[in-house]
Amino acid sequence: MDLALLRTFVAVHRAGSFTRAAALLGLSQPAVTSQIRALERQVGRPLFLRQARGVTPTSLGEELAHKAAPHLDALAEIAEGGVATGDGPARTLHLTGPPEFLAERALPALSGLDKGEGPDFGIRATFGTAQESLEGLAAGHHDLAISTVRPRGGLLTATALCDEELVLVAAPTWADRLPVERLSGGPAPVPGRAQPLPFVDCHESLPLVARYWTAVFDALPPGPGAVIVPDLRAVLGCVLAGAGLAVLPRYLCAVPLAEGRLRLLLNPAVAPLRTYFLVARTGTLALPHLSRTHDRLLRAAADWG
Repeated sequence: MDLALLRTFVAVHRAGSFTRAAALLGLSQPAVTSQIRALERQVGRPLFLRQARGVTPTSLGEELAHKAAPHLDALAEIAEGGVATGDGPARTLHLTGPPEFLAERALPALSGLDKGEGPDFGIRATFGTAQESLEGLAAGHHDLAISTVRPRGGLLTATALCDEELVLVAAPTWADRLPVERLSGGPAPVPGRAQPLPFVDCHESLPLVARYWTAVFDALPPGPGAVIVPDLRAVLGCVLAGAGLAVLPRYLCAVPLAEGRLRLLLNPAVAPLRTYFLVARTGTLALPHLSRTHDRLLRAAADWG
């Protein structure tokens, strides 16, 4: 079986589209279509079902992808990694995930400078949403992803990394005049202001606020998004400046809480949690630098209480 055809097949399987796979491979869409048809002639059965938007693998296509993809990834690692010369890292790890989590936890853990065990490979980090990170990982743009969403299917392998506690916070100027008993109600106006409670979050859908309100109050958030910014460090900065209320990971706001620059508005009996997963393409953890990174992050996560 032609390795070039298998490489194109795995790209299509991961991209879910001949057009997207062609862009990833630097080929024309007709060339990709031709190669997949050639491979289907070799195996004697269809590998994909053509649909209006992209393709989905047949049962044979799924089986072939799960068998071939790890080996093709390993061959690509050998071909692209080169041989260590002593002049610098011979491998590069491509890591993706939420900006604040990578910046505050994952990247410091991988640097290891305080323990004298810095990485023996280069690191390239890319910030992205859970969907962007998982899609990029599946397409081969990244080696590892940290995600708050567990991927489905067998192409990606996920390991629970850590849980983070979510807390409802505001600056003292808000906390001192906020009627806490109204938090669980409808869009009641704050005294002196003819508007609902303003929230700061990382997306228009208010994902963290909605998760907290559902878990604690079994209700929808009683207010709109006042400020939306896709980095929880910026969310924290806006809350400290008095922009409104936010739900944040406790670790991210522990210092301003201890210093009194931020107030904890509620202390529920069962704190809402959010789970992070460490995700890789199935089979690639056999590669030494990915295995070492995976293990190092899991060890570090044991101290992320």
